Amino acid sequence: MASISAISFTNSAFPSPALSTRAMAKELYFHHDGSAMKKLQTGVDMVAELVGVTLGPKGRNVVLQNKYGPPKIVNDGVTVLKEIELEDPLENVGAKLVRHAGAKTNDLAGDGSTTSVVLAQGLIAEGMKVIAAGMNPIQISRGIEKTANALVCELKLMSREIEDHELADVAAVSAGNDYAVGYTICEALQKVGKRGFITIEKGKSTESSLQIVEGMQFDRGYLSPYFVTDRQKMIVEFHNCKLLLVDKIIKDPKELFKILDSAVKEKYPIVIIAEGVEKEALAPVIRNKLRGVLKVAAIKAPAFGERKSNYLDDIAILTGGTVIRDEMGLTLEKARKEALGTASKVLITKNSTLIVTDGSTQAAVQKRVSQIQRLVENTEENFQKKILNERIAKLSGGIAILQVGAQTEVELKDKHLRIEDALNATKAAIEEGVVVGGGCSLLRLSLKVDGIKELLDNEEQKIGADIFKRALHYPIRLIAKNAGVNGSVVTSKVLSNDDVRYGYNAARDCYEDLVTAGILDPSKVVRCCLEHAASVAKVFLTSSAVVVDIKELEPISRRKPVPTSGIGPMGL
Repeated sequence: MASISAISFTNSAFPSPALSTRAMAKELYFHHDGSAMKKLQTGVDMVAELVGVTLGPKGRNVVLQNKYGPPKIVNDGVTVLKEIELEDPLENVGAKLVRHAGAKTNDLAGDGSTTSVVLAQGLIAEGMKVIAAGMNPIQISRGIEKTANALVCELKLMSREIEDHELADVAAVSAGNDYAVGYTICEALQKVGKRGFITIEKGKSTESSLQIVEGMQFDRGYLSPYFVTDRQKMIVEFHNCKLLLVDKIIKDPKELFKILDSAVKEKYPIVIIAEGVEKEALAPVIRNKLRGVLKVAAIKAPAFGERKSNYLDDIAILTGGTVIRDEMGLTLEKARKEALGTASKVLITKNSTLIVTDGSTQAAVQKRVSQIQRLVENTEENFQKKILNERIAKLSGGIAILQVGAQTEVELKDKHLRIEDALNATKAAIEEGVVVGGGCSLLRLSLKVDGIKELLDNEEQKIGADIFKRALHYPIRLIAKNAGVNGSVVTSKVLSNDDVRYGYNAARDCYEDLVTAGILDPSKVVRCCLEHAASVAKVFLTSSAVVVDIKELEPISRRKPVPTSGIGPMGL
């Protein structure tokens, strides 16, 4: 049986891969005749056209080739963006640049990547026209930047807090007007609370289901990406694992020897939650994990100082473990398996950890919660009350597991992505509130640009503001186009009515009060779209040369001659 004792637990450096000393030749393109920038713009347009087909309630799907297994059929902008790689190197640079706007919006808000790309394309297209006419790109880009900042302030004034009955509407709009998804997410949030944690998993049946389990989630990720078990999602996932809780910084790798040796012998995964783990102690743990001897991950304990110790005690009660503290007479070297906590599932990402338990410690958790509630009653300071209430929420809130069901693997992937988008949009709406959806909030913001222009320094910056004004029409035009309606007619009809709630409902093909109809967008998503589209457009318009790798021609492999048997022609 493999054990750590058979492996060197010394601290040698990781082997560094041999580095190639040969430099890659580069090709330079300058903006003398405008051809380089046109090529970049072609790349931007191709990306925007591709992801643009998914925008709105009548947006279509995109089929993505999959080298292994069935193709992906998705309606999710960021998944499509990840797959785009163009043959022409200049066009590919343009595609990657605008792709960054969509990816960044998705990272921060969890939704809105398509709108970001379409808005960035609008800013670039309109900006290229005025730069070709001889305007100063630096001043134009400053005008775009200042306008974006002013529009974000205007958006905050338009925004309002989301009401409970509107959560389903926001989720449904994000999932492509799928109200079944909206109601499921709304139900999950009602059960675990607005700040509760919801995780999405692949179900085993054809119908989606909701399950509430005991558990805790906190904002601490793995200490090293070497611990990752799923490289595609960059997550660590363990089932039926043990938790080692240590209220100190682990400096000596020998302290971990006995506890990790028993994990290897009994073949159970182990998660180390400590105040910190020094590099000297972490390196041998990683090395044994990479060699496949040990299933392990290490994370930093949540919070600091006294709060950190309290959180570790909470995790210990939830998982049925013991916190290892030197001052309590229990040292890490003396610790045995009995001191470890137990979890039915642990999911660790780059910046968060989810611990799911089987509910066997529910009585102890309830006792702990009532103790903390008594502390809240006896505490006068608001900050302390807030921290104690946060601990109560983490202990008693529970975790909702949304199991996605579908008839086929292809449908399952698409449904999983839609639900993920809907959940992210709902969380964004809870954070920063909502505005009128359907691209109408961006269109209404274009009316504020004339007032913003008065605050700008010169005429060229004002032209930058005008570019933004025209680009804000692009998303609603594309929503209308995907619904089979003329975009220009829709924009003029929406702007002809002064009521900010009035807009075009593409799902029903009618003009109505969009708030009553439940067409709402999270303010955070719209804000990220404005900021990231402006950021990419600003960089694009001030570029004047492109450096790309020279493509090396691959040698044509000759066909090998067919081997002969050594026997001459028949009959000779």
